[in-house]
Amino acid sequence: MAKLQPGGRGGLLSMVSLPRISSSPFKELARRGAIALGLLLTTTLLVYVDRAAYSDNTAGDGISFIDALYYATVTVTTTGYGDITPVATHARLINALLITPLRIAFLVVLVGTTIEVLANQGSRSIRDSFWRRKMRNHVVVIGYGTKGRSAVNTLRRQGVSSERIVVIDDKPGAIEDANFDGLAAFQGDATRRDLLRRAEISKARQVIICLDRDDAAILTTLTVRQLNPTAGVTVAVREQDNVTLVRQSGASSVITSSETVGRLLGLSAIGPELGTIMQDMLTGGEGLEVHQRLATAEEVGQPPSAVTGERVIGLVRNGTLRRFYDQTATRVEVGDELIVVRRAQAPTAKDIQRALAD
Repeated sequence: MAKLQPGGRGGLLSMVSLPRISSSPFKELARRGAIALGLLLTTTLLVYVDRAAYSDNTAGDGISFIDALYYATVTVTTTGYGDITPVATHARLINALLITPLRIAFLVVLVGTTIEVLANQGSRSIRDSFWRRKMRNHVVVIGYGTKGRSAVNTLRRQGVSSERIVVIDDKPGAIEDANFDGLAAFQGDATRRDLLRRAEISKARQVIICLDRDDAAILTTLTVRQLNPTAGVTVAVREQDNVTLVRQSGASSVITSSETVGRLLGLSAIGPELGTIMQDMLTGGEGLEVHQRLATAEEVGQPPSAVTGERVIGLVRNGTLRRFYDQTATRVEVGDELIVVRRAQAPTAKDIQRALAD
């Protein structure tokens, strides 16, 4: 997939900013061809109306409409055989002041913009098609507001490449921000199936829905689940009353944003230090962070408490979460994923290099 050029917003990645190409190259060529034809006919009429001021040096039988069309054609295309020429002074002035600008406009419209359409629109179609063909097991983030950006930053810190994250939002500013952050983005309503298909939702591994309205989140969840029955779908809602409805719509996990914030406020009121620790774990990049990783060979067979440098608070075995106090989680087994609290990792040279590349 094309990447954003470092240091600016105008990288190649913006190629996939729009949900669809507004017009095909052939329609664009037809439109510009009609403009060129109009310029040609205007030149023809100018010559034909003033035909007495022109001389046919070959036949010598005067200027007919066909002769005027022929003269206009060879003139605007800069061929200029010289067999028909303006002889009157005013006709030469008209050629200099009117027909010459028409000739330049004709060349700009038909030649210059034709090359531009073929190069830009054609290559854009090819790159867009290539991008969609190679996109597999990616993460689609629907809604790139505060929650969406935070989710993307967390995914990156957890090792998800920017090339595997796709943003959908209906606001142009959010699309521009996503492109600036090095992400592929599509603008439009996420409840539209054609837009979701363009983002290759059926091949996505995870879908994160963080919209401003719960009813839009529910409808989007239904649409996503219809197109991809197996992906993990995480949805943020504002009201606790809507959690059950969102789960029934097909969400794998539901986060209540207002209740989560309210609980954090309550904990901070009871004990500011407790609130600080909770916020610390939810904020990446410094202090403590929560991380999920695959158990190493050295950890297999050991109790979770034997893991050094981290505190295991749960493990995932065969797709089931087992908390640290669960009697079935006394030993780490092959294939277990550990959920740990650890000290925030400073970015490595490899992480910095990848971020610069993105």
